[in-house]
Amino acid sequence: MLTLATLGMAAYGLYSIAEGLLDLLWWSRLELWANAGVIVFGLLLLLAAAFVRVLIPGGLALALGALLGLQALSIHAAGGLHVWPQVARALAAAVLIALAWAGGRQPHAGVTDV
Repeated sequence: MLTLATLGMAAYGLYSIAEGLLDLLWWSRLELWANAGVIVFGLLLLLAAAFVRVLIPGGLALALGALLGLQALSIHAAGGLHVWPQVARALAAAVLIALAWAGGRQPHAGVTDV
């Protein structure tokens, strides 16, 4: 589960970075600060995915913060609240967080309680 969550977060982060760069360079739908925010949150999610995978404390919170930031900028990019795309994006983020949380709670080989 942890690997699936990590791959999903990394893919979502890379998608967000690519979307922000494409919009910044060609589409120009958003302001400069919004595109920069999407790129920064995508990079943050990519970093958080690595932290989640190696179970660094705070990695899941960092991932949650990046996902919430991307959700907020998605609402801004939509130009209003179009409900179903936002619900789908929020559900995907919730599934990734739940998978990471459940995967981090499983006992791992070689780890003992002290």
